[in-house]
Amino acid sequence: MNREPAVAGRFYTDDPVALARQVDKFLAAGGPRVRARGLVAPHAGYVYSGAVAGAVYARVEVPPRVIVLGPNHTGVGKAAALWPGGAWRLPTGDVPVDAALTAALAASPLVEADPEAHLLEHSLEVQVPFLARARPDVAIAALCLGPLSYEQCEELGEHVARAAAGAGALLVASSDMSHYVPAETAREKDHRAIARILALDPQGLYEVVRRERITMCGIVPTTVMLVAAKALGATKAELVRYANSGDVNGDTRQVVGYAGVLIS
Repeated sequence: MNREPAVAGRFYTDDPVALARQVDKFLAAGGPRVRARGLVAPHAGYVYSGAVAGAVYARVEVPPRVIVLGPNHTGVGKAAALWPGGAWRLPTGDVPVDAALTAALAASPLVEADPEAHLLEHSLEVQVPFLARARPDVAIAALCLGPLSYEQCEELGEHVARAAAGAGALLVASSDMSHYVPAETAREKDHRAIARILALDPQGLYEVVRRERITMCGIVPTTVMLVAAKALGATKAELVRYANSGDVNGDTRQVVGYAGVLIS
């Protein structure tokens, strides 16, 4: 079963030539490349968050296999929904689903194969063009995550680490930061969460987002990624870029925040 694009023509262009050109421009941000364990990248429309996503992907040596973890915005499907196989189709071509990596993730008791959760979800889809341009032979496994407790995040993160270790896979956590608050408020709250990411503190991140009511949609994927990255030996993190939607449209009254973070 192939996963058809849900937001091509809306979150990013559905013209293959224009898409390749746009993503390549974002990836030209430059900077020293690292062999990262994981990363955090935003998932809004490319006009708003593409530059932040491109800045972080430009710094990564993307390996042949990647686990993409995204939040479930639609509320449809299982709490830890795994895309079961086939390929993810893009305007620029198909990206295969890695069967062995997908099977390794499916061994977790928390994970269930569930295409329905993925069909209309944008948070994973918008990451795939960046991965495909950075690494044309990339194959992915995709988890769409709903509400999980911290204990469930920790359990799943440890399992993700075992799957990633066997495959040498990069972990991508898809998340935007604060939603629809003044830019100053977004920056203040978002940097409280970012501070916990930079400290490699998954429980601290989970707790500060809940306690401070930070509207970070990808809190569960980011927490799972941090648990897994630490289990894989990660020792440092770097904020590559932070921005918000007001930087593009000039409206600072209600913004969405975007952060690009490397974990290595």
